[in-house]
Amino acid sequence: MQLSKQNLQKIDTTGVDVPPVQLFSLPEKVLQFGTGVLLRGLPDYFIDKANKQNIFNGRIVVVKSTGMGATDSFAKQDGLYTLLERGVVNGKQTEQTSINASISRVLSANEEWERILQCAANPEMQLVLSNTTEVGIALVEEDAVNEKPVSFPGRLLFFLLERFRVFDGSDESGMVIVPTELIVDNGAKLRKIILTLAKLKNVSARCLQWLDEKNEFCNSLVDCIVPGKLPAAEQQAVEQKLGYSDELMIMSEPYRLWAIETSSERAKEILSFSTCNQGVILAPDINKFRELKLRLLNATHTLSCGLAHLSGFSTVKEAMRDGVFVSYVSALMHEEIIPLVAQGNISVEEANQFAQQVIDRFRNPYIEHLWLSITAQYTSKIAMRVVPLVEKQYAAGKATPELMALGFAAFLRFMDSQEKDGGYYGTANGVAYRIQDDLAALLHNHWQNAANGTIAEKTLCDERVFGADLSQYPGFAAEVSRMLEMLQQHGAANTLRSIFAKKTVA
Repeated sequence: MQLSKQNLQKIDTTGVDVPPVQLFSLPEKVLQFGTGVLLRGLPDYFIDKANKQNIFNGRIVVVKSTGMGATDSFAKQDGLYTLLERGVVNGKQTEQTSINASISRVLSANEEWERILQCAANPEMQLVLSNTTEVGIALVEEDAVNEKPVSFPGRLLFFLLERFRVFDGSDESGMVIVPTELIVDNGAKLRKIILTLAKLKNVSARCLQWLDEKNEFCNSLVDCIVPGKLPAAEQQAVEQKLGYSDELMIMSEPYRLWAIETSSERAKEILSFSTCNQGVILAPDINKFRELKLRLLNATHTLSCGLAHLSGFSTVKEAMRDGVFVSYVSALMHEEIIPLVAQGNISVEEANQFAQQVIDRFRNPYIEHLWLSITAQYTSKIAMRVVPLVEKQYAAGKATPELMALGFAAFLRFMDSQEKDGGYYGTANGVAYRIQDDLAALLHNHWQNAANGTIAEKTLCDERVFGADLSQYPGFAAEVSRMLEMLQQHGAANTLRSIFAKKTVA
């Protein structure tokens, strides 16, 4: 049995949340650029949940940027798809399954452009969402003269211009536009491109004013791991259990964050699904949520990845089954990062709660997150995520951060490489690995040319590596060097055990 509107009543509701049929009659309120799993696992989830509580009461028209492709599956299943939430919450394993009915239809930008433009005439349509990857928010000047736009900003501009025409530029016809692309100030950047294209297109001064003043472009930050489609064997087992087949079934972790920057009462009213979803946060400034994610989640990942791989762990969940490694991750966050982050508008309680969620997410047994994947562009990740923490540590007059120093030492050990077949390869536990890093050659040369015991000093003082001279901080290079020597002599796993044995005694 195929998942579809017609077959909903035949589905056993014991193991899955089945949507009521009245949801299919809700008006279309959202135009969404992108069919990707992040959108379906995060904003579409929030909208569906609100609809089921009679709050948002609107459905989504999805624009697919490429050819027809997956639109056939959406049409066959009346926009329905199954979402499996699997993970750890408050230390306990959890699993929930629901059928999402938020999508009304999917239209191809290449094949059904006129039908997309017709949506602009719908007075109920008030919200635009997007996730077109980081390169999607880019200026393509040709779209100012193209008869049919090819870029996401170009398509959005054409839609807005059609809406301006249909409603004669009325105040209430303006849209709330929330991009979810993973770039800082995504809304502000999209707005700038839209206005630039509009000027190149020589729109009227009144239209330009309407675009600028009556449409709100909100910066937003999203955080949720959505691996997407299940492996074939697992999908078959789930379908057998549920009693129906689903070509669009996806999985996500239970943790979700969607921070949207707005102070507008009209925008808050349009984004009414926020009132029943704890993971949706409307705030005049979302920087604190970005800081929590960048330092407690991303920096912890970065400081841990080399150490974990050198310790012989392939995946994050595997490492989180090791008590000593968990002790490192927890101590790193609570003893060294949280004291630096919990300042200003971030409370200690907020930081501690976020840290616990990070532990839960790392422990998720359903996600195969490879440490080697996390080491991609290792150097730039340290520069962006970790170096500001080191700088803040010393600016506050604090002692040398031992666990951060261990993370830096693991980075150096990981980047010790041999050149082969045009690439750079390191070795851990007798197994070679390819280093995916733009600065692999620079680190290779440092290792080749450094005298015994000087690699830490040589690397930390080279501003080409991390964008700063970290050797200027008293004791930091010496501590990194000491940790590196321990890693080289005893291995990563034994070094961790040694450090945390001392901490336990203390």
